[in-house]
Amino acid sequence: MIVDDILSRLLYRDALVLVIDKPAGLPVHPGPKGGETLTQHLDALRFGLPRRPEAAHRLDRDTSGCLALGRHAKALARLNALFAQGRAEKTYWALVEGGPAEEAGEIDLALARRSDDPRSWWMKADPSGDPALTRWRVMGRDPAAGRTWLALNPVTGRTHQLRVHCAAMGWPILGDPIYGSAPRQGGPGLHLHARTLALPLYPKKPAITVEAPAPGHMRAGLAACGV
Repeated sequence: MIVDDILSRLLYRDALVLVIDKPAGLPVHPGPKGGETLTQHLDALRFGLPRRPEAAHRLDRDTSGCLALGRHAKALARLNALFAQGRAEKTYWALVEGGPAEEAGEIDLALARRSDDPRSWWMKADPSGDPALTRWRVMGRDPAAGRTWLALNPVTGRTHQLRVHCAAMGWPILGDPIYGSAPRQGGPGLHLHARTLALPLYPKKPAITVEAPAPGHMRAGLAACGV
């Protein structure tokens, strides 16, 4: 079992929203291959409400960090609108192989599916695809290992956007078996973490800002980059 106690992963709670620290390796929703999912654990987060909360956005199975849950239908609709309008601000931490020469920049590359198979979610950079924009900045470097610690801000929310964008620039995310050099089995794990989530949910209050601690498999690499 990947999640022993979902309550220990609760980062924020109010009447409308919960934010949890999703572990790497756990899909949010059931897939064709079955197995454990986050959805199976959400009844423990009802806190007296008649129904379990539901995820308001996506995180890949192998990405850890901040995931927002709507506590009821109206809350979920409000959260969905924030993400659809691009008003929810997300910052990811990534360890990449190699890295950019500059200290900050943006990646503006449209993305499309690699295959027409509706079961496939693998993506590619394609000028005829959907617009996708990522802003990045260097947080630290580890010259000895040839790695860089990046903060990534996805302005759009395309499937696998950060992974494809980093790979297309020549610095794939460490541990990525699809777009990088990691093996399918026995790799170091995807070094991509949803570090911060800011939700301007209440008009007369500051945005709810939540941070998730770096996962265990990324800590040594981040420390080597100066975290």
